[in-house]
Amino acid sequence: MEGIVYQNKDILFKILGQTYKEKSFAAYGIDLPCIRELLPTDLPKISANEKSIDNLFLLEDGTYAIVDYESVYKRISKIKYLNYIARVMEKYYKEDESFNLRLIVIYTGDVDYAESDLQTACFTLHTQQAFLVHIDGETALRGIQEKLQSGLSLDNDDLMKLVILPLTVPGSEGKQKMLETVVELAEQLQDEEQRIFILSGVIVASDKFIDKEYMEQVRRKINMTQIGQMYEKEKIEYGNQKVRDMARAMLDEGIETVKIMKITGLTEEELLRLQDAAATV
Repeated sequence: MEGIVYQNKDILFKILGQTYKEKSFAAYGIDLPCIRELLPTDLPKISANEKSIDNLFLLEDGTYAIVDYESVYKRISKIKYLNYIARVMEKYYKEDESFNLRLIVIYTGDVDYAESDLQTACFTLHTQQAFLVHIDGETALRGIQEKLQSGLSLDNDDLMKLVILPLTVPGSEGKQKMLETVVELAEQLQDEEQRIFILSGVIVASDKFIDKEYMEQVRRKINMTQIGQMYEKEKIEYGNQKVRDMARAMLDEGIETVKIMKITGLTEEELLRLQDAAATV
């Protein structure tokens, strides 16, 4: 499964970034500082076929955290993690003596054991692991449902747990069923911000493991709410930025202004602004 189209994933990350702040990984059984910021994952790639990092966070203590979701354990995956680490350090290290980076691997309900470390003569790679097989998804779901039925509000741990509940179940069929239940529950919430977090969060977290066609159905559900307005706004802005980037690259190559206008749909005035902006950088 190829996963979320990059544009859509980038937009969802932007939406999630507004709601991830101050949440923690305690619901997953990992003791870490709370999240300060969700960071973009469009980092330089070492190889052309390398996949994007699932999540990258800046935590409250100033450390960075790579988060990767896995449904199988493969020792060779640690090579992929080394590539992730190199890419994050290339962008954020900048000779900062206080720089610190964590690697967190969250295993779905299909995995109950994995080696945490890889040691060689020149380096030791340490991963912090969470095994969602230890979370009883059905019990956790019932507890959250009972809380809502009692008129109580969901806290941050409840929200973080809902995002990964589909991944606590082994097998693709079980994950699919749990995802559908979580989506139905999210749609019943009155709190718009919590709906944003859960619907966007499950799409991103379950992207590699859940039926692609159903993910499109969830995306359509999002478009029917106020979240959809945010989504469409971000999508338009994303598209506009791509057009501007393309026009700027064409200007740098010396392509005629009239031709650029025809290809991009930008006006001469807009192209002049791009040139002025490039000159001041």
